[in-house]
Amino acid sequence: MPLFFNDSPPYSNGMTLLSGLGPRARAFFSDIKGPWGPAGGDEPEGGEPPQSGPWGQPPKRKRSGAGTPRQVTSLDEFLRKGRERFGGNGGGLSGGPSGKLISWGIIGVILLWLLFTSFHVIAPGERGVVTRFGRYSHTLSPGVGMTLPRPVDRVQKVDVENIRNLELGSASTETLMLTGDQNIIDLAYSVRWNIRDPELYLFQLAQPEETIREVAEAAMRAVIANYSLDQAIGEGRGDIESRVTQTMQRILDAYRAGVVVQGVAIRQADPPQAVNEAFKEVTAAQQQAQSYINQANAYATQLTQKAQGEAAAFDKVYEQYSLAPDVTRRRMYYETRERVLQNVDKTIIEAPGVTPYLPLPEVQKRQPQQQQQPQQQSQPQQRGDGQ
Repeated sequence: MPLFFNDSPPYSNGMTLLSGLGPRARAFFSDIKGPWGPAGGDEPEGGEPPQSGPWGQPPKRKRSGAGTPRQVTSLDEFLRKGRERFGGNGGGLSGGPSGKLISWGIIGVILLWLLFTSFHVIAPGERGVVTRFGRYSHTLSPGVGMTLPRPVDRVQKVDVENIRNLELGSASTETLMLTGDQNIIDLAYSVRWNIRDPELYLFQLAQPEETIREVAEAAMRAVIANYSLDQAIGEGRGDIESRVTQTMQRILDAYRAGVVVQGVAIRQADPPQAVNEAFKEVTAAQQQAQSYINQANAYATQLTQKAQGEAAAFDKVYEQYSLAPDVTRRRMYYETRERVLQNVDKTIIEAPGVTPYLPLPEVQKRQPQQQQQPQQQSQPQQRGDGQ
């Protein structure tokens, strides 16, 4: 694109901007000369008239109209003379084939820098926190986001779906707490949490994980002080975990920490090591006593069900008896005699012309003996025939 200067005197119109750059700019442009002397119609210092052309007359200037600027030189000529002034002939970045390669290399580096620092790929489980000159600007959602290049904008990716696990207390170190009944308990528990607001998580707290650890310990001590030792060791664990989770979330929301407490799990709840064996013996005795109580209750339940069954059977018999008393009475009489005499070694018969007493039991005992004797006699005969 050509440069144009006005025909007006120095320090007017277009030359005003260039003259404002200082004496060096004026000296630079003063060296740009045409074949008949200084370009632009500027008079040299001292008020001397400009040099004439080869025929003693100044060069004619082409005018397209009043006030139309004239063309002094093209942009290429201007850049060439600038390179000759500051870099020598062919010594600039674009002087020769090697200079062109360097120029294209610089352009490629700039394009790559713009590409890799302006476009950002955010994963589905992440958020991109954008800071502009170190101050929070906005948050990028999952997908491809665009920002200003570095170092103007910086993007920090934060995983908001990963569940983090914080362990408090271990088997090697005791975490002693005071219960509501003035006993001491050794607790080991874990806290599950994740990030909800990445901008708050990054800029609101100086040390977020350490803050969560201290809040978890404070909440556990405050809640465990409302329970007895037996409740903390046994049936009260679930209630303690739920209350600690709620207390932690309330405190962290007040801090504007930008995190969500997913849950608290008690891994160990024991008395101190010095008295742990005694507590184990007490616990074993309590479990044994409870076992005996459960066995007694099971036996009582069994007897109760048996009695209820017998009562129900008697009620059914009474219903039949009320319908036919004589028949039911006689049937009950026979059933009772059969039940009483079934193990007695006697046989009683009532019939006319029969001896009142017959040794029927003795006859019954002899019959098996007589059946065994023929079998024993037949076995030697079979052996003889086989020989």
